[in-house]
Amino acid sequence: MGEKVVAGRFDLSDRQLYRDKLRRCLTGLERLLAEKRFDRPRNLMGLEIELNLAGADGMPKMLNAQVLERIASRDFQTELAMFNLEVNIAPHRLQGRVFDRLGEELRTSLAYADRKAGELDAGIVMIGILPTLDRDDLVSSNLSAVDRYALLNDQIVAARGEDFVLDIDGVERLTCTSKSIAPEAACTSVQLHLQVTPARFADVWNAAQAVAAAQIAVGANSPFLFGRELWRESRPPLFQQSTDTRPPELQAQGVRPRTWFGERWITTAHDLFDENLRYFPALLPICDEEDPLQVLDAGGVPNLHELVLHNGTIYRWNRPVYGIADGVPHLRVENRVLPAGPSIIDVIANAAFYYGLVRALAEDSRPVWTRLPFEAAAANFDAACRHGIDARFQWPRRGRYGGTAEVDAVSLVRDELLPLAEAGLDAWGIEPADRDLYLGVIDERCRRRVNGASWQAATFHRALETGMSRDAALAATTRRYSELMHMGDPVHTWPVGMPEPVPLG
Repeated sequence: MGEKVVAGRFDLSDRQLYRDKLRRCLTGLERLLAEKRFDRPRNLMGLEIELNLAGADGMPKMLNAQVLERIASRDFQTELAMFNLEVNIAPHRLQGRVFDRLGEELRTSLAYADRKAGELDAGIVMIGILPTLDRDDLVSSNLSAVDRYALLNDQIVAARGEDFVLDIDGVERLTCTSKSIAPEAACTSVQLHLQVTPARFADVWNAAQAVAAAQIAVGANSPFLFGRELWRESRPPLFQQSTDTRPPELQAQGVRPRTWFGERWITTAHDLFDENLRYFPALLPICDEEDPLQVLDAGGVPNLHELVLHNGTIYRWNRPVYGIADGVPHLRVENRVLPAGPSIIDVIANAAFYYGLVRALAEDSRPVWTRLPFEAAAANFDAACRHGIDARFQWPRRGRYGGTAEVDAVSLVRDELLPLAEAGLDAWGIEPADRDLYLGVIDERCRRRVNGASWQAATFHRALETGMSRDAALAATTRRYSELMHMGDPVHTWPVGMPEPVPLG
């Protein structure tokens, strides 16, 4: 959420007052859009990565407050559970050697954080879901000691009114219940921000929605939860189910989940904020003193506090963001699709693929979203989460005949999407050396049909074949993953299995 909130109780009038403030905020946003008050194009991107803390044995360590105290940097902050951290990289212009610079900044930041965690016998693991997490790790007592997390948990639990049910049927099936939103903390992601003008917002968001499935196919890195092998990218179903305020009856009525792909292409940024108000009750009805319309009347820029807070409790995979920098409002698309990891070069390659692709698709004279039904984009996303790099998608046919055809993810990425991403990066002004290096990583993953999820699964099964128990195999896989992650090579080059023991003498 990113908002400072104070734990407390809400009375019956709070939600009505908050709803009224939300409407005033939405009217304020409409006026800002109509008056063209938003920032000019600056080609700014930003990056956040959620991280795990684990010991040398591969098991989670509930130490984020102590580790953050030692790191002592505003670039790092708490996340939902005590084994989570988040690192924020300052905004950069999309140009030149920006991806190399991002990689260097990440290497420096994570190496420093890992050293500080090491003083407490912990380490940083950048992975979608830590394979060694147990149900006992994901309980409310392990939520970070921050008011906003406790309050958010209380409100989601109260809205649901019963235990959360986790039911994910993949390679194996997991069914269990939780009394809190703590299982959400298992999901650690990379968030890619792109500042856009209001005129370009809808095209960029639609493009991001269309390519979310391809992002997951090449970037999946979350195949395990609670000792079970599930979907290749298990974060989306886990996140949706662990934050689902809808009991089964409301699900049966078609009430929308707060973790949501969406249901239609859009024409303006206003569409998304309007949907958020119409479809989702407030979880944190905390009102600010600002009257956004009075601020506008006086020539100022409103913070739209209630709109921003409400937006932060609706978990779209591509989220609209309103912000203010240097007194000027701006809009961003926040892409929340990707899991963390495996290595820094993999994270940067995923970012380069995304930023290049959305630039090219957003400027296409025949936009993909005019040729692809939204339902197909949502089904593609689901298929990518289930099957990862082996997924098959519906995608618009080339040529004049139109319609869609089924295509495997690898062929789509190599034949159509990577050339588009290359053109998009050229349009941003990215140096060819950067472009070729990072898109080459995506191409090699496709050529070898390897991503983080397939490496984890293959290494886990190799460990089982040596006679290890499931728990021991998951721990060994996690330790090996962490070792290779810190070495820094891209995941498609990682050897499957455990290293051969070095002979003595």
